[in-house]
Amino acid sequence: MAINTDKNVYTVVFAAVMVIVVGAVLAFLASSLSGKISQNEKLEKQQNILYAMGINENEDEGSVNFVPTDRVADAFNKYIKEQIVIEGDKITENDEAYLINLKQQETAAKSGKTRKLPLFIGEKDGKKFYIIPMYGKGLWDAIWGFVSLDENLVVQGVYFDHKAETPGLGANIKQRYFMDDFEGESILDGTEYAGIAVAKGNNDPLNNTKDDNEVDALAGATITGNGVSAMIKESVNLYKSYLETIRAKN
Repeated sequence: MAINTDKNVYTVVFAAVMVIVVGAVLAFLASSLSGKISQNEKLEKQQNILYAMGINENEDEGSVNFVPTDRVADAFNKYIKEQIVIEGDKITENDEAYLINLKQQETAAKSGKTRKLPLFIGEKDGKKFYIIPMYGKGLWDAIWGFVSLDENLVVQGVYFDHKAETPGLGANIKQRYFMDDFEGESILDGTEYAGIAVAKGNNDPLNNTKDDNEVDALAGATITGNGVSAMIKESVNLYKSYLETIRAKN
C-alpha cells in the first residue's frame, strides 16, 4: 500500500524522525569529539598566553601567528615558570591554573564566593613577565584576553579575542595593529591602577606617547573599545594586592 505523502500526518512524522536522527548524530559527534575539542581549547589558551608574552611566530607587521599546536605545549613549559591561583589572601601553585574558567569565577563572585584568580609568571631572556587573564563584555557578547606586564607594571604585550564582535569594526581588537599599541603603556597613573583606555580623543594614532594610559580607538567600534578599557581596568584591580607585592620588590 502506497504512503500518502500529501497528508499532514506524514509531514509531521517525517519531520519528527529527521529531528531524532539528526539529534542522535550530532550528540554522537559531540561525544566522540569532546576529547579533541577539550585538547584544542587547552592548546589555544597556551598559545594566547605565550602570544601576550611575545612568544609567537609573527613574520611581518601585520601577521598574528601563534606557536604551532605541535610545539606549543613544550614552549609553554619552557617559558611559563610558574602558575599561581590567588584566592582571597591565599596564593597557591597550580600547574593547570590556565584552565580556570574566568566567566564561572565571575558568576561565583556574584553569588558571594571567593573568586579564583589565575596568574602566570613567565621568563624570557632573563626577564620576568606577569601575565594576567582578562574577561569582559563587548558590544554583542564576551571579550577576553591576556596582558603581560614587566616588574614595573609596564605592558610587554597583549592578546585579545571575542565571541561575536562586528567584522571589520569591533572584531579588530584581535588585529596586530591594535594589540601592538598597548606595548609600552603602563597600567599605573602615578600610584593609581588606571589600566589602559581605548580613547576616541587620544589624538595619538601612532601611539608615540606612552605615559597617558591610552591607546587610539578603533573606528566605528566605540562600545567594543569601551568594553576593552573596562575589562583591563577591572582585571588589573582584581590583581591589585598581588601587583603591590611586585612593586614592593622594586
